[in-house]
This record gives sequence, structure tokens and C-alpha cells, in this order.
Amino acid sequence: MDKVRDYAAAGVDISRAQESLALAKDLIRSTHTPNVLSDVGEFGGMYLASFPGIEEPVLVASIDGVGTKTSLAVTPQHFEGIGADIVNHCVNDILAQGARPLFFLDYFGASKIEPQAFQCVLKGVAAACKAVGCALLGGETAEMPDVYSGGAFELAGCIVGVVSKAARLPRPDVRPGDALIALGSTGLHTNGYTLARRVLFETLALSPDEPHSALGVTPRQALLATHRCYLASVSPLLGHAGPVKGIAHITGGGLVDNVPRMLPAGFAAYVDRSTWKEPALFGLIRTGGVSDSEMLHVFNLGVGLVMVVERAESDSVLATLRAAGDEAWQIGEVVSGECEVRFGPGPP
Repeated sequence: MDKVRDYAAAGVDISRAQESLALAKDLIRSTHTPNVLSDVGEFGGMYLASFPGIEEPVLVASIDGVGTKTSLAVTPQHFEGIGADIVNHCVNDILAQGARPLFFLDYFGASKIEPQAFQCVLKGVAAACKAVGCALLGGETAEMPDVYSGGAFELAGCIVGVVSKAARLPRPDVRPGDALIALGSTGLHTNGYTLARRVLFETLALSPDEPHSALGVTPRQALLATHRCYLASVSPLLGHAGPVKGIAHITGGGLVDNVPRMLPAGFAAYVDRSTWKEPALFGLIRTGGVSDSEMLHVFNLGVGLVMVVERAESDSVLATLRAAGDEAWQIGEVVSGECEVRFGPGPP
């Protein structure tokens, strides 16, 4: 057996990683805002902490990944979509506390760094950052053949945003009778993929790339729909005098776990499931034998974001959202009780 005498022979090609970064430099710089003081390749990203017009600025940070959604990506367009997914997911997470994004850092790990694939992922990351005025401040690439197998890769991201102390969410004035306003999702977003793939491709034995009549597209296309960003729709409604009192981003744990995160102690949420129609993808997963309780706890079921809104302002909020082209519904209300979600058709 030949002796391994260098890093490349051990499975890690440093020059390939450097080539990938070189190709991405212009993409990264294109996202930089005037507050960015560092350049690509420095040991740390520097951001000028100056926030004119924001009284008592509070920094809000979050970190997440796209999970096994990456295993479905096989084309450059798919890789770009995965890049947008991670940014949008993180933007929505800090939006739940009323924050706007400042800068983003990414992590890309793979068994082998393929420059073209990496470039496509970064293209999606950069485009999503630019769309929300967020600087791509830095990142990390890791080639680890002993950790990732085959063509597998992992994508994660960290975001930092800002909100004034007076406008941070959730607000303490959430009360019974406040309306729950929901915005539609664009599919699974970035959660539940391990279960969905097993059910669709193993239990139901569907072909990933054969069009399905219930979906109108192939299962792969339905599953890879980009995680929606809600910043443009929701930000006009925010502020210490705005109608929104709380926001829940519906990610892992579904409505069951995420809605209670925006409620004070002593309050619960009543959700009327007859107020919106589940997209066909979730119905298809159900046919694989997944229970209703499991569906509620794993998937968003067509609801990507839920807001607590003052009851008297719920109609105007819905009108504003729908006028902008959003799918929006009043799906329930805040009620007294343990911090939980109660489901049913009809009034509470």
C-alpha cells in the first residue's frame, strides 16, 4: 500500500478550496454595504456598528442549517436555491424578534469541494443577501472526506441583525382575543426532509423526477421550492407602534412548537384548521401513513409565518398583505390557558 505523504493524497485538496474561494470573491463583495470594513480573505469580518435612527439598538443573532434538503440538489439551479434557502431561513428567524438583517456568515462542508457547485451555492447566498440588504461578511469551506460521503454537502449560516429595544418582539401586551394572522409557505421550506424523502421515495416509491398529477411538478421540484423570505411583507407592519405584537417562524416542530414561542406565560393559541387549504405536497406525504399529529409536529402544512395582531387591526393587516400579493389568512386567536396550540374547526 502506498504511503500517504501529503494532504491531497489523504483526500483534502487545499488548492481546490482556494480556487473555489477565488471564484466567489466578486459575489461576496457585491453584497457589501458601507458598514463593511473588511475584505474577502481576512481572518475576521469587520462591520461598523453604527445604526443611525435606531434608538437603543439591540443586536439579534441566529444560526441554522438547511438539513438534508441538500441531498436533493443535483443541478446548478438547485444549488442556487439551497443557497437562498439558508439566508431566507435565518432572515425569518430574526424577523420574529422584529430585527432587520445586517450581515451573514456561511459554512459549506463537503466530502470534496467542487468549484462549480460551490460557486452556484454562493451565488444563491449572495443574491438572497442582496435582496434584503444584508452583507455576506465571511464564511468557511471545509473539505472532509472522512465526515461527508460521496457528493454530500452541508450548508449552514449565521445572521446578525438589529432592532430598537422598544420595537423588539414579542411585545408584552399580547392578550386573549388578539388575532393570529398567517402567511403561506412555499413548501417544506427547510424542515422535515428526512421524513418526506423516506415516505415519498421509499414508502410510496415515487420517482423524484417524474411529474406527479397531484403536485403539477416532479416531487424533486416540489421539495426544492425555495424557502420563502417574509421580510418585505412583514417589515412595514413592525415598530413599537405597529400592529404586530409577536411573530412565529414555522420551522422544525411545526405550528405545535413554534407558535407558543411568541406567547407570554398564561396564554395559548387556538388555530382553526379550516381557515387555509393544505398544499398538495403535504396531502401526498399523508398517504404514506404519517399520522396527523406527526404531520402537525414536523411540517408547516402551508403556513410559514404566524403573527399576533391586535384584533381591531386584523382586517387592515390582511388587506395590506393581500394587496401586496400575499397568501394570508386569520387562522385563529390568542386564548387564556397553558402555553400551547389548540386545534379545531370553527370558533374556540
